[in-house]
Amino acid sequence: MSVAAASGIRAYAAVTAAYWAFMLTDGALRMLVLLHFNALGFSPIQLAWLFLLYELAGIVTNLSAGWLAARFGLASTLYAGLGLQIAALAALAMLDPEWSIAASVAFVMAVQGLSGVAKDLAKMSSKSAVKVLAPSGDGLFRWVALLTGSKNAVKGAGFFLGAAMLALAGFQAAVWGMAAVLAVILLAVVLFMPEGLPRGVKGTRIDSIWSKDRAINRLSLARMFLFGARDVWFVVGLPIYFQSVLSDGTPEGRREAFFLIGGFMALWIIAYGAVQGFAPKLIRGEPVGQAIRWAGLLTPIPFLLAGLALVSGGPATWLTISLVLGLLAFGFVFAVNSAVHSYLILAFSKAERVTMDVGFYYMANAAGRLVGTLLSGVSYQWGGLPLCLGTAGVMAAASWLAVRRLEPLPGQAQPA
Repeated sequence: MSVAAASGIRAYAAVTAAYWAFMLTDGALRMLVLLHFNALGFSPIQLAWLFLLYELAGIVTNLSAGWLAARFGLASTLYAGLGLQIAALAALAMLDPEWSIAASVAFVMAVQGLSGVAKDLAKMSSKSAVKVLAPSGDGLFRWVALLTGSKNAVKGAGFFLGAAMLALAGFQAAVWGMAAVLAVILLAVVLFMPEGLPRGVKGTRIDSIWSKDRAINRLSLARMFLFGARDVWFVVGLPIYFQSVLSDGTPEGRREAFFLIGGFMALWIIAYGAVQGFAPKLIRGEPVGQAIRWAGLLTPIPFLLAGLALVSGGPATWLTISLVLGLLAFGFVFAVNSAVHSYLILAFSKAERVTMDVGFYYMANAAGRLVGTLLSGVSYQWGGLPLCLGTAGVMAAASWLAVRRLEPLPGQAQPA
């Protein structure tokens, strides 16, 4: 192996390790905020508001992050993402429980917005690095699946970690602990990051962030609806339903519910990441055709679950079991969809503008999460679980319609 290739692999490993550390705290923070403020009596819509600026920040950040990486280098945007997450955690620890609900919502929204900027700087840097650093001769799809799948498994562990820390240590201690660990990791990455990441190019125009490629635009639209379909039920609706079913309202009951809800959310994300990692072995045939096929398989699942929730008329043991099984099936199909999309964006992108194309694509991803987050709180408050899941089905169908407009990759029979 050449010196340059070895350096590239070490840089890929360092980027992946930093991304893992970031996503562990990101998953934990989401569960901390959701469960802590739900226990304080926030309504579903108020809980959704806590995450809206986080997702809105992602739209702006992904557009500008692609240009920043092209201008200043991928290492710079990765370090910035980790540093901003530390600042967001430190700020959140300053939250005063004596504040009014309006002040608390405004403060947490602002901090979550900063965390959203941090997440998308780290994500864009890590995903773009795969295109540049993946060794030639190895499948790009395999390397993308490895990074994405492992990241989601780590984030899933973060969901459980956040719920466990809230139950065992309390909100402020948990947030300060994560900030300290992430600060140590940032220092290690800065000190030991090897060469291999692309440096910035002076003169990169900011107006080049907008994609003019029809395939990338269509794939981005499909991605927006795909993640909207997930977050409509994932962000607010399902955790609040589980809280109502699993907790008896006492402090002990709430703590037990925290562990159970965090455990399920962690299991879902970890399983999702594992399926993404194995996606190259599940996909056979031209990748665009496979993207259309798997999007079609996803669409009926939330509609079926919405029908079951409507028939039940309220919380029931059989409904809870059906939801767990149905949403695990949703996660399996969703993970394959997501993995194929992550491969296609790099396959469609040109190396000289990969950071900007990936940034544009993840801008659409963030837009889907923003819409899904808002609709999660609104649909659950207005129509309960049936409307929440039915809305997810509509967005899954829209993703399928968008991906059907993609043209096959030229000269490629299957992902390689």
